[in-house]
Amino acid sequence: MHLQVCGAAREVTGSCYLVEAGRSRFLVDCGLHQGGAKENAQNREPFPFDAREIDFVVLTHAHIDHSGLLPKLAKDGFEGPIYATTPTADLADIMLIDSAHIQEMDAEWRGRKAKRAGRTGHEPLYTQKDAAAAVRLFHPVDYDKEMRPSDEVRVVFREAGHILGSAALEIWLDSAAGSVKMVFSGDLGQPDRPIIRDPEVLRDADYLIMESTYGDRLHDEAGDPVEELREIVQQAHRTGGNVIIPAFAVGRTQELIYYLREICETSCHGMQIYVDSPLAIKATEVFRKHRAEFDEEARDMIDANGPIFEFPGLHYTVTADESRALNGKTGAIIISAGGMAEAGRIKHHLKHNLWRPEAHVVIVGYQAHGTLGRRLLEGERRVRLFGDEVAVKATIHDITGLSAHADRAQLIEWASSFKPAPLTILTHGETRAAFALRDALEERLGLEVVVPEPLEIVGLVERPREREARASN
Repeated sequence: MHLQVCGAAREVTGSCYLVEAGRSRFLVDCGLHQGGAKENAQNREPFPFDAREIDFVVLTHAHIDHSGLLPKLAKDGFEGPIYATTPTADLADIMLIDSAHIQEMDAEWRGRKAKRAGRTGHEPLYTQKDAAAAVRLFHPVDYDKEMRPSDEVRVVFREAGHILGSAALEIWLDSAAGSVKMVFSGDLGQPDRPIIRDPEVLRDADYLIMESTYGDRLHDEAGDPVEELREIVQQAHRTGGNVIIPAFAVGRTQELIYYLREICETSCHGMQIYVDSPLAIKATEVFRKHRAEFDEEARDMIDANGPIFEFPGLHYTVTADESRALNGKTGAIIISAGGMAEAGRIKHHLKHNLWRPEAHVVIVGYQAHGTLGRRLLEGERRVRLFGDEVAVKATIHDITGLSAHADRAQLIEWASSFKPAPLTILTHGETRAAFALRDALEERLGLEVVVPEPLEIVGLVERPREREARASN
């Protein structure tokens, strides 16, 4: 039995793990690498396994850095089931098609550019046909119910509190080599966040594969994120500037709507809010469909005040013409995908606002190395958008407290519940963050912690937890 870290080793995106136990060979996640040219090149490299020999995939959640290479997997011959919670399956349906559309549009643009330069064209990483083939392989499952995708493998999906449908995975491997329990944290959310339920506390594992995105920092160091957002809105109102928010279509956009509804009761002063992302609009419809998955506070708000994604001053722009019309707006709040400002309509809004001193750009999620969002946070004063150089004169804000990821203290608290201590494998974090969290986990919890290299293979052997459990029966 062994685990191979095929993605998200010392990086935040590209989550993918190959697990082999007995005759079973399966993946946990199959995500897109996101960032600059290096990450784009990684997506085009062959998988370190034969897609035709993978029996099944278990998906923690729908975000593209966890699901975005599933169409490529299908394109390469994978035909097995993809197991995910029902909300994740519904979100992946729209997100993978959207990702494929972006791949096709990018290939078309690069192809035209190459043709003008006399070079060979550019093929998309995958097409909408490939994405549709992957979507057909989804098998929705319920939280908290054991399933058996093979004779050697048992899986239970637990609430991860990250986005709608997100799950931590309990996976039992039973083979001639012994019995092993693994826990994959997936992406862990912060407790006490709106809409989504808190991450479920898990108690035991032989191996814990845990994310480390914010393993080197705390979210509350800058104060209350909602009050910080309120102050930015008030500043923009005073100066007549726009507030531009790059936001992931799934999770961040819906949470921002939730907060802005509260803020605008007292502080928006008539400023209009525009959700300018067809994908975010479709995702919000999926949220409405799965109201039963909301936390108690969100359900109570709906019962008391009506739909949480509809209120005066909130507008959803669907068409390209409606989006272009926002270029002439002033004193507006514009939420647009994508979350790292690398693709989608947000790039147009940044082109029309970054050079304005009265404008505000609010970063509310993790920005991978090399992305436009990361470069803005690092203080880059000139950027290129659609071939034009744009001066950065807008105020750039970083509200990490609105992130969907748990911070260092929250990750340590979640890991502290495992008794006895599992071998902990830290992934889904940049090198600095992963090693900072390793040091904290070793010092505070006495855990044995590994930060694997890309493609590193970890042998899975029966550990004391499993032997003790059997001895007591």
